[in-house]
Amino acid sequence: MITAGVEPNCLLLDDHLLIINDDKQRAAARAGATVTVTGRAEPGMMTTCQQGTPFVVATLRAN
Repeated sequence: MITAGVEPNCLLLDDHLLIINDDKQRAAARAGATVTVTGRAEPGMMTTCQQGTPFVVATLRAN
């Protein structure tokens, strides 16, 4: 289940910070939503969210 981060517009799935570049996927991703995602972890990526390991989302499907 997606949870809201402490910073605005930051979404977490488990210990991963979701990096969603697709507008349609971003619309489906909101706190409380249950989703299935594919993509890749990018531990060295800089973000402003300050929590979670960045995870670049390739696909996101609401369950």
